[in-house]
Amino acid sequence: KPSGMSSMRVVSIVRRKAGGLKTGHAGTLDPLATGVLVLALGKATKSIDLVMATSKRYRTVIDLGAFTTTDDREGERTEVTVSRRPQESAIRELIGRYEGTIMQRPPVYSAMKVGGRRAYKLARRGTPPTMQPRPVQVHSMDLVGYRWPEIELDLHVGKGFYVRSLARELGEVLGTGGHCTSIRRTAVGPFTLDMAVDPEELGDPFPTHLLIAVDRAVRLAGG
Repeated sequence: KPSGMSSMRVVSIVRRKAGGLKTGHAGTLDPLATGVLVLALGKATKSIDLVMATSKRYRTVIDLGAFTTTDDREGERTEVTVSRRPQESAIRELIGRYEGTIMQRPPVYSAMKVGGRRAYKLARRGTPPTMQPRPVQVHSMDLVGYRWPEIELDLHVGKGFYVRSLARELGEVLGTGGHCTSIRRTAVGPFTLDMAVDPEELGDPFPTHLLIAVDRAVRLAGG
């Protein structure tokens, strides 16, 4: 998925090129995020939950210089004055705590439902909901680079993990700001960037040689 395109826009493009065949995706990517978005067509949509349940891998760049309303660069920015920049050792020590099952508070600007309504819709109307922490799984979290005010992380996490929430939480603990300037999903279970195709570059009609049989896809996903 390219940046600036919603996950549902990708679904729409593929559905049209597949002749209107029922199409669904295995886990939303934010419009500004890029990377792997697994789609299922036809009867395969019934098995999409098996893919959604697999772990995900992300590469993200986090700006520690400010918070934003959306926890990414799309929202209104609030600069944070930092009297002392955190040392790399402190950042490594902090992210080392993020392994196993942790409690995470989803972003206010997310597609989660609160009282039957999408959180981001409530936030846009000026009535942001209170998001309750929930358990998520972190398999690994590695610091790839650090040059103030940005850090780059490589993440391997479970279903329901919000990278934007991590950015905010790191900033809160470090006494800095924290929001994502980029998020790239590099894998959904066994499905990686090497297997991905830009939706706008797909042939019309849909090139069937790119399809993976549902039984094979389920086996790959561990089902």
